[in-house]
Amino acid sequence: MRAPTDVLRDEHRVILRALDVVERAIARAGGGAAVPDGWWADAVAWLRGFADANHHAKEEQSLFPALLKAGVPSEGGPIAVMLEEHAQGRALIAAIAGAAGAARTAAARDYVALLRAHIDKENGVLFPLADAVIDGTLMETVCREFEAVAAAPGAAASTDAAEAAVERLAAALEER
Repeated sequence: MRAPTDVLRDEHRVILRALDVVERAIARAGGGAAVPDGWWADAVAWLRGFADANHHAKEEQSLFPALLKAGVPSEGGPIAVMLEEHAQGRALIAAIAGAAGAARTAAARDYVALLRAHIDKENGVLFPLADAVIDGTLMETVCREFEAVAAAPGAAASTDAAEAAVERLAAALEER
């Protein structure tokens, strides 16, 4: 059985790759080059499907409740910070989806910065904490719950499929 935090770290690797691709789109747009039609909509769909409906859902529905059961406080600690950043990320994704031009690229730049810092906190603080305080039985429960989240409609859960979609987004930027 893989530790749930290892699953989340693997997903972080894919999300970071997607953020690299989003940064390339920002640079293209900032340099006056066109981003292919539909590219931003596809990127937003990926962010909503994999980063949020799959990855963040696993954290919010399984990992964070397990941390609470293990005695990590819900207020004033890492769980509250992570939940607030998830909410900020959702707002920025909505801004990317609803904007165009400079407003879109500004929201995308803010989203990339937020998520990079967020992933650093999770990898460096939250996941080591989870590995230290969640016992084996509760860890098994979290693993089963992760499987349920991954099976949910709209979760875009397969890491391989998510990676392939990111590579299609990257290739679409190269075609222009």
